[in-house]
Amino acid sequence: MTNESAPAQYLTFILGDEVFGMEIRTVREIIQHSAMTVVPLMPAFVRGIINLRGAVVPVIDLKSRFGRGNVAVSGKTCVVIFDAVQNGETTELGLMVDAVSEVLEIAASDIEPPPQFGSSIARDFIHGLGKVKGEFIVLLAAEHVLNVDDMTLLAEQAP
Repeated sequence: MTNESAPAQYLTFILGDEVFGMEIRTVREIIQHSAMTVVPLMPAFVRGIINLRGAVVPVIDLKSRFGRGNVAVSGKTCVVIFDAVQNGETTELGLMVDAVSEVLEIAASDIEPPPQFGSSIARDFIHGLGKVKGEFIVLLAAEHVLNVDDMTLLAEQAP
């Protein structure tokens, strides 16, 4: 039996001037942004692929995935390697973010449900809003943000 009020750990990161978080249990590692191979005919949010210890890892520009332009590469730009699940199989995906912030513990009682009003991010992407020190952090739902099937569908519709 799990304690639903036990705090969960979230990796927080910056996109533009906003802070987002995802449960740390989906994170494999964080790497510094480096050169990547561009793959033709992919949607704009697929920035390319990297070779991570012999494995091909697609890199998704999370800011672009949310329809907010592209991550501007700087010295703080990171690629967060996450586990995504597709058809029961785990796939590594890289998410390019402006900067990684910190790991926070947020109790379930400090997480509000996604807002009912319009959002610039699809509501399905939002797990909830974490209240930390009087501020809200948008907690992303990894199963939707990292949904390989959704991204494949978008790639097929790319011009």
